[in-house]
Amino acid sequence: MAHHHSPRFLQLVEDAKNRVNETTVDQIKCRLDRGDTFHLVDVREESEYAKDHLPRAIHLGKGVIERDVEQHLPDAGAEIVLYCGGGFRSALAADNLQKMGYTNVISMDGGVRDWRDKGYPMTTG
Repeated sequence: MAHHHSPRFLQLVEDAKNRVNETTVDQIKCRLDRGDTFHLVDVREESEYAKDHLPRAIHLGKGVIERDVEQHLPDAGAEIVLYCGGGFRSALAADNLQKMGYTNVISMDGGVRDWRDKGYPMTTG
C-alpha cells in the first residue's frame, strides 16, 4: 500500500512510528471481544467514518483531533487506540497527542484495510 505515498510523507510517518506504541488489528479485535475498556478513535475523514468504522469507535478526524481531543477525551492518562486506513495517519496523530501530554496512546498498525482483509465486523451510523 505504501508505494503510492510520497517519500517525504513516508519519512514523516517513520519518524512518528519511532516514538509511538503500535498494536495489531488482531490484538484490538480480541480486546473488543473481551470488552476491555479503552477509547477507540477513528482518525480518518468524516466521509470514511460515515461509510463504516470499527465497533465502539468514535470519530476525531486527523485534521481536528489536536483541536478537539481534550473536549472528548479529557483524561490524558486514559488508554486511547487510534486507527485510520492503514496505520499512517494514526501514527502521526498518536505522536501529536503524546506531544500534548497524552501518556497512553496507541496506533493500530494496518488500520481498516487489515481489519477488512481479516473479515472482522464493521459498523455504520
